[in-house]
Order: sequence, then structure tokens, then C-alpha cells
Amino acid sequence: MAVPKKKTSKSKRDMRRAHDFLTPAGLSVCPQCNETKLPHRACASCGTYKGQNVTGSDE
Repeated sequence: MAVPKKKTSKSKRDMRRAHDFLTPAGLSVCPQCNETKLPHRACASCGTYKGQNVTGSDE
């Protein structure tokens, strides 16, 4: 079985892990009610998407 010849330094280990982080989800603003929402999805508070009501409730 292959075994590393030298111990990997903390610097080398941390440089390898530099990209192993989670990025926060991008948020956009609903043009109807100005609440934050996920992009390309219906607004959870007013239920509109691209200016049209997509939920069953009418306002």
C-alpha cells in the first residue's frame, strides 16, 4: 500500500482546502412587494413571478 513519504504541512493542506467552502445563495428582490427571494422562483410572500400571480390566491 502506498504511504506518503513526508507529512503534509498545514500550509499545503489549507491551500488544498481553500475551495471547500459553501457560497451563500444569491438573493434578488421581488418587484411587487420588495421582499428578498431566490432568483427564478415565485415570491413566497406575495406569490408572483415575472409580474403574474402564480398561486391560487388573488389579491
